[in-house]
Amino acid sequence: MKWDEMDEQRHVAADEEPGYGIGAVARRLGVPAPTLRTWNLRYGVGPSRRSPGGHRRYDARDLRRLEEMKRLIRDGIPAADAARRVLRIETVPPAPPSEQEQEQEPRWPAPRGIPSLTAERLPGVPTVAMLARAAMMLDGGAVHDWIGAALARHGVPWTWEHLVMPVFETICRRQSESGASIEVEHLFSDRLMAALIGLTERPAHPASPRPVLLACAENDLHSLPVYALAAALTGEHRVETRVLGARTPYPALADAMRRLGPSVVFVWSQLHETGDPAPLAALPVLRPPSLVVAGGEGWWDGLPASVARVASFQDALTRVVTAALA
Repeated sequence: MKWDEMDEQRHVAADEEPGYGIGAVARRLGVPAPTLRTWNLRYGVGPSRRSPGGHRRYDARDLRRLEEMKRLIRDGIPAADAARRVLRIETVPPAPPSEQEQEQEPRWPAPRGIPSLTAERLPGVPTVAMLARAAMMLDGGAVHDWIGAALARHGVPWTWEHLVMPVFETICRRQSESGASIEVEHLFSDRLMAALIGLTERPAHPASPRPVLLACAENDLHSLPVYALAAALTGEHRVETRVLGARTPYPALADAMRRLGPSVVFVWSQLHETGDPAPLAALPVLRPPSLVVAGGEGWWDGLPASVARVASFQDALTRVVTAALA
């Protein structure tokens, strides 16, 4: 039996036990599984029962508490205070209307060069300055909770473009001015990675029979954009993804292509020294074919004609989804 078949059988068996598993709760609430684990470990807001098979399971009361927890955080209440509120009461009030049922305010594109203005006007979502300040203070809990709240409310593309990238720019600017803050970059990257990985679990009903394979170019360590794209594909388009991560040797990428038969292969190069396009031309030609997409600023001129080049997160998401669902 293959490893993926064993994983699928375990997933189905767990879902058949009484209550809800963490994956099902994460999908239902739109809250990353790592965030749910943090709420449980740090604040005690978690599953209250065990199934006959010994698994921790969420019941209906737990779900109502989590819905209230999410609502309070979205409205700007600190996670610790929100947890104390939902744990003080046995019967949580009915869940508020969904995002779609609430009044819809037009969200105009932010002016160029001012990507944080939209975030500053939205309740429950931190401004760039607030998120950067939490990172500078090495407050991993606040960084993780705020990123989770933004992802739950607005999804990956919005969070990436309006919060994550401006915060990274702030951190990098401080590094260039002072020569310090590498620990800030590491903490912010770690908390962001934890939130994104929780969104890349295999969809219960993938929209396409063939997965999308994502990897960094050989010797490229910058894997966060790859995980962000995988999270958007999985969580918002139900496209199954397989992420090979940083510094993927091209022979390993080729082997993975032959074994998985992906619809799309996305390769990220952030640095010029990792952007040699020649290895892309040597990737195997599959039947049915796989579209190879190159993302990142590191790629040199001269990409093979068969390789699609994308210039932005939204461009990458659109190109990959179109090819995966074709």
